[in-house]
Formats: sequence, C-alpha cells, structure tokens
Amino acid sequence: MNFDLQELSGTFSVADVVAAMALSFILSTVIGYTYRYTHRNVSYSQSYVQTLVIVGMIVALIMLVVGSNLARAFSLVGALSVVRFRNAVKETRDVGFIFLAMAIGMACGARFYTLAAVGAVVICVVVLVMFKFNWFALNVQRQVVKVQVPAGEDYGPAISDVLIKYTSEFELVSTETIRGGALTEVFYTVRMKKGAEPGDLVSALQERTSGQRVTVLTGYDTTDL
Repeated sequence: MNFDLQELSGTFSVADVVAAMALSFILSTVIGYTYRYTHRNVSYSQSYVQTLVIVGMIVALIMLVVGSNLARAFSLVGALSVVRFRNAVKETRDVGFIFLAMAIGMACGARFYTLAAVGAVVICVVVLVMFKFNWFALNVQRQVVKVQVPAGEDYGPAISDVLIKYTSEFELVSTETIRGGALTEVFYTVRMKKGAEPGDLVSALQERTSGQRVTVLTGYDTTDL
C-alpha cells in the first residue's frame, strides 16, 4: 500500500506563517495591555488577558489553514462547533476585547497586515480616549433606604416627610412583613441632596419610626444604625 504525502502549504510560505504569528502576537499583546490599563473594576483576570493573546494567534493560524478553501472552512466550523465554553463573561466590554482579538487574528491570518496593525492601533487609541475622558459616564448616585416600622400603623407620611427633606427624589420599591408579621419593612431608592449625609437621614428616620432599624446602602458602603 502506497501513501502519497502531499505538502498542502503551497498557498503560503514560512515567511507568511512567521509574519502572521509574530504580528498577531504583538497586536494581541497591545490589546491585552490596553485592556489591563483601562480596567476599572475588581474582576481583573490575568488568565483572561493571556487568553486574548492566545485567541489572536490561534485565529491567525486558523485563517492560514483555511485560506480560500471553502471545504476546509466548513470542516473547521464543524470541528469547532463541538467546543463549549462555560465561563461567564463578567463585563460587557470583555466581549468587545475578545472580538477585537479575533478580528486582528483574522486580518493577520488573511495576510492583511496593514489592516491589522492600523485597526488594532486605532481601536486601542479609541478605548484609551474613552477611558481617559470618562466618556458616557452617568454621574447619578442612588442609595437604597430600608426602614422597619411596627406593623398595623401607617408610617408612610412620616417617612415621606424625612425623605423630602434629605433627598432630591425617592421611589418606593417594595413593602414586606418580617418577624412573623410584627414589623413591616419598606425599601426606597433615593438620590441624596448635595451636602446631605446618610447618617443624618438614618437619625431623622429613626425619630419618626419609634427607633426602629434603618439601613442606608450606598454602593459598597453601608450605614447601619
């Protein structure tokens, strides 16, 4: 039995492979550093950034394998369709960086080197500009006020009077009974007036609610008296 081993890499040279791999690595690294520099929250993951670099290079390699062969492209789609990812993406912007790394890898693998370089630089600059000037930020800080009052009595007007004094706007979110119906717990979302302190709001509400428990939640900080 004779085996005919045919070299299928005639559509690209070793130089093409080196150029695609090297450029996808460099540009994906730039994307990774841009992500790290502009990341704000505590959910930063080193493995995610490393994955961006790996994804860029893998997609470039896949594009070299596919080339202009439709049969090969459909075969790869079928093979990759069995892959399932269970990790949830923590932030919406993380998805954008994944697509950016994939797009750069596709451009490098298709040997559109200028397009890959210009695209990566321009998009990273846009991300840096948005981060530097804090574009689209919504400077509206709202708090959650939780008030416990004895059941069977209407403390709504008294609570509203206090909220009108210390907040610029408020909205009743929910009302529920606790401790076997002995207490009623009401939740409000509020926007504090400039200069008003959560502690003052808590003290004023306790005066109107017979000293019952009042909680003000502000982001990650809690004033609980």
